[in-house]
Amino acid sequence: MKSQELRTLQGPLKARYRDDPGSALVTLRASGGLDEGIACSVETGRALAVAGLHPAAGGDGTDLCSGDMLLQALVACAGVTLRSVATALEIDVRGGTVRAEGDLDFRGTLAVDKQTPVGFRAIRLSFDLDTDATDEDMATLLRLTERYCVVLQTLASSPDLSVTS
Repeated sequence: MKSQELRTLQGPLKARYRDDPGSALVTLRASGGLDEGIACSVETGRALAVAGLHPAAGGDGTDLCSGDMLLQALVACAGVTLRSVATALEIDVRGGTVRAEGDLDFRGTLAVDKQTPVGFRAIRLSFDLDTDATDEDMATLLRLTERYCVVLQTLASSPDLSVTS
């Protein structure tokens, strides 16, 4: 996709959102069914993903780990965002790799140590890009990717959460 094609695609949306800010608010949803054993099937829109226990929590490794899925969502969002920003700025990115890794202490989630936090302690996102972009262009590309990546910003801002039955 070329920069002008992206502008043509997004232009009417941006105009509508400026004129009617309420139309920009979209509620995304996900649901899953509780499976036999300790597993949950999540509808991805393309296929059914079965999440279960990570081997460090007693799983056998055959089911997806929700922590891995969180990192995969970050990689996917950051990759799409980087491509969009590069296209808009006409920065040629021929290819590359997006990686996310996170540190998780399973003593928290397994209630081995109540002082150990549950969840990721740190998440690192990195890009290895095939590009001839200048250092300045790369800095802009990464800054704007970070700024506009929905998953990254959600993790960084800790949105209001609620749990109900």
